[in-house]
Amino acid sequence: MPSFTNNGACITSHKVLTSSAIITFSLVCFISSFTDSFIAGEKLYYGIATPKGLHIFNRNKNDDADDDVNDNNKVPNESEGDNQVQLIEEGVINRVYDEKEILAKYRLQFIDFVHAFCSWLVFMVYATCSSDVLRCFYPHPSDNVNVLTMNLPLVVGGAVSFLFMLFPTRRRGIGYADTEAQKK
Repeated sequence: MPSFTNNGACITSHKVLTSSAIITFSLVCFISSFTDSFIAGEKLYYGIATPKGLHIFNRNKNDDADDDVNDNNKVPNESEGDNQVQLIEEGVINRVYDEKEILAKYRLQFIDFVHAFCSWLVFMVYATCSSDVLRCFYPHPSDNVNVLTMNLPLVVGGAVSFLFMLFPTRRRGIGYADTEAQKK
């Protein structure tokens, strides 16, 4: 942030840039807590958790065997006759149901919001307690503010680390290097 804050000697444009950067990066920090990854077949998939399940980002059309079944989420009925037998033999129907079950395991949970809030809180504390940001927004802080900004990151970081240790998340996020995918 030194370039946005002009090393603490801010004018209005520096304050706007610094505020915009902190807000943008804090939102990215919050939203990234909801990302996850998993392996299906030999491919590593990334997505974001939703109330219904995981919304996959890097899915190709080639990943779906039959676009009609997968896109419309419909199961062939008995009036389609031979087509139904062929789809069952190819495993398309089972794959649709398996995919929905797999993705449903990754749906949003309360702990995801706890982790997102705690991650956001740690980011905000560290970003706003930076000496450059502090000098930009509060050029002449009192002694109490100096002591608080020096010790607050340590306290918040320790408390959130303890919470993350007690209540771990299973989310692996985007950028998680899965060792199983690398072996293949």
